[in-house]
Amino acid sequence: MEMHEKQTDSVSRRKVLEYGAALGGTAAMSSLISVEALAAGNAKVNMQLGWLASNGIMGEVVAKRMGYYKELGIDLNVTPGGPGVDGVASVAAGRAQSGQLSSSPSLMLARSAGIPVKAFAAGYQKHPFTYFSLKKNPIRTPKDMIGKTIATQPTAVILLRALLAKNGIAEDQVKVVKMGSDMAQLMTGRVAAVTGWMTNTNALKILGKDRVDMMLWDAGIRLYANVYYTTDDMLAKHSDVLTRFLTGSARGWGYARKNPKAAVDHLVAEYKNLNKASELAAVGGVLGFSFDTVTAKEGWAAMNKANWQAQIDSYDSLKQFKGKTPTVDDVMTDKILAATEKLRKQIG
Repeated sequence: MEMHEKQTDSVSRRKVLEYGAALGGTAAMSSLISVEALAAGNAKVNMQLGWLASNGIMGEVVAKRMGYYKELGIDLNVTPGGPGVDGVASVAAGRAQSGQLSSSPSLMLARSAGIPVKAFAAGYQKHPFTYFSLKKNPIRTPKDMIGKTIATQPTAVILLRALLAKNGIAEDQVKVVKMGSDMAQLMTGRVAAVTGWMTNTNALKILGKDRVDMMLWDAGIRLYANVYYTTDDMLAKHSDVLTRFLTGSARGWGYARKNPKAAVDHLVAEYKNLNKASELAAVGGVLGFSFDTVTAKEGWAAMNKANWQAQIDSYDSLKQFKGKTPTVDDVMTDKILAATEKLRKQIG
């Protein structure tokens, strides 16, 4: 998964209309999602990623390769994202029936911009976004940031601002500099901390055994990661397809939890650019973010309305919404979770 927080401040109604025009104007926009019927009542589902394919879709890869989706009448195609790819606009315009965002704020910002998308499940219960420092100058709590220089990705500056506000720290008490995915600034002592995802084992190797982790979630900013989303139209007209899709995904993730090495084999066979050794090193963390005490009670992919409200309140206080402030019901639904509850709890 990518090292930086993917936001969608740039997503606008204009972009969605542009996609609609490309798909045939008002006809495409009046029916935002079209599910392509196949033989025997199957449905073709295109899943649009917010970034490149990675271990964040391990369960989907397993479900596809082991035939779980096929048994449920789902023909799944995964479309990778990446630089210059506006996944939210693609889903909203009907090019994909479902999508996955790296971070929940992207969904809230899109909804505020008037785009009719809504979350229906959360792949990671805790967001892996973390502040990394070294033992010689550790940052274990937000207070440790005071008077220090922190490097973070441009799109993740808002996360740092939210973290400081949550802990009553004035923004001028911390110096912020930009970074990409390179953590060299920390190793050379130019900054006290850098940021990235805990699941990116390749990038973290350089930090060695002296690494100190302060996860955003543990510091008080509790975002969801790998959020599954769709459109209001899809939920209204084809909730049965989404239910079958999430059922297949749940079975795939359940298999991965019990058979992590075999799941990695499926992942690297499907995406040959991924390194098996690195994925084996990362799989424990990936499953740790996917399954925890919450999923043990509420099932894999559960979401909490109170958590969503806290996220909305945090972003609203920082004046991040350029349109109206969305409500919890605007940004998420538990309809598909309820329809898949029994199986999700069995594997949770």
